[in-house]
Amino acid sequence: MQKAEGYIFRISLFSALVLITSLIAGWKAIIYPVAVFGAICFALGMGTISWLKSYRYTAWIVVAIICGMLYPQAFQKWGNFDLRDKWVILAVVQMVMFGMGTQMSLKDFVGIKSMGKGVLVGIICQFTIMPVTGFMLTRIFNFDPEIAAGVILIGSCSSGLASNVMVYIAKANLTLSVTLTSVATLLAPIMTPFWMKMLAGTYVNINFLDMCIQIIKIVVVPVGAALLFDAYLHANTRVKSILNGIFIGALVFIGAMLTGFYSYLNGHLSEAGMKGVVLLNFLAGSVVFGKLYYLVTRVVPNLRSFMPKLSMFGIVYFTTVTTAASRENIMAIGVFMLLASILHNGLGYTFGYSISKLLGMDRDSCRTVALEVGLQNGGMASGLAGVMGKLATVGLASAIFSPWMNISGSILANYWKRKKLAAIALSESKNKSKKV
Repeated sequence: MQKAEGYIFRISLFSALVLITSLIAGWKAIIYPVAVFGAICFALGMGTISWLKSYRYTAWIVVAIICGMLYPQAFQKWGNFDLRDKWVILAVVQMVMFGMGTQMSLKDFVGIKSMGKGVLVGIICQFTIMPVTGFMLTRIFNFDPEIAAGVILIGSCSSGLASNVMVYIAKANLTLSVTLTSVATLLAPIMTPFWMKMLAGTYVNINFLDMCIQIIKIVVVPVGAALLFDAYLHANTRVKSILNGIFIGALVFIGAMLTGFYSYLNGHLSEAGMKGVVLLNFLAGSVVFGKLYYLVTRVVPNLRSFMPKLSMFGIVYFTTVTTAASRENIMAIGVFMLLASILHNGLGYTFGYSISKLLGMDRDSCRTVALEVGLQNGGMASGLAGVMGKLATVGLASAIFSPWMNISGSILANYWKRKKLAAIALSESKNKSKKV
């Protein structure tokens, strides 16, 4: 495998040489395909270089952007199939969130009690610094209303599992990171619509309840299914019996809906009442899916290790489709949006670290809060933009912010890792000197 990666990496370098030659010589016909082919080969083969391994996910995001920018029509519709359809977007984002949720555990919430101060500081910073900073940046750059709403949206989302990966690389407080991500994810259905209503309500029409329901569908339902799977894994016989009872109840509910009860309710309930029924359908589906996934993994245990890759594929899908849909906007204001993403991200790191430090938290915890605050859940933002039917405008910020967050997060995490290892080495050296 390592040898194959080496060959692919060399092909990517050769492709880069061909691309440069094509640009100089003006061979327009091969520039685009060579650029895409070279980017894919680089992403596949970069693992052969040890210091590049932690940037592999970012490389695939770059591949997605290149594909979306160079071949926008190819990633919007396939015949009559619309890649941007809101139901397709909903299904893909649920897949992404479920894959992320399988890396979480009910035990992650235990940290709320043992690390109360760190969790409180992190959550407050997460849901104040980022949305307010996003709003200020929309004023400074004077973006169009729907694009400005997208900037506020990504600032109002919770942190994602990317922050956990970066904290792990940085050798900071991983337990605090996982707990913060878990709590922020569960608070998102309230906090994200709140800030969107408060800060983006003048840019686009925001219905608090509708957005709350959409986030429950996008985040809570798939993550809940994943946590149910975790409960089945670790529960005792009595708890499993209770869970099985809930599963049977969910099956009966879904069966009733499919055999005419939904149509009956639709004729007798108000619009608000039917929204509740739809949400119950999703929650029941979450229970059934969590149980079925548990049963499948007992037969195919390797499926669990595949789920993070499936999540990554989903995020690459979002990035490609959003980039393709937003190409004209990116060409017009991409530089300003990139600058906004750098400022937004950088201020998140800076304020997250500084406030934690002022409140007396240790260095590792400060670094953890900084990464949790600075790194937003781009998949959630893309999903919401997609179900709103505004992927090209509201989704533009997530298409540009997400790649930059991964790049900056990787750089910062590796920098802090080197500093920590150097400090440990220096401490060990001093201890040895004292003994001598």
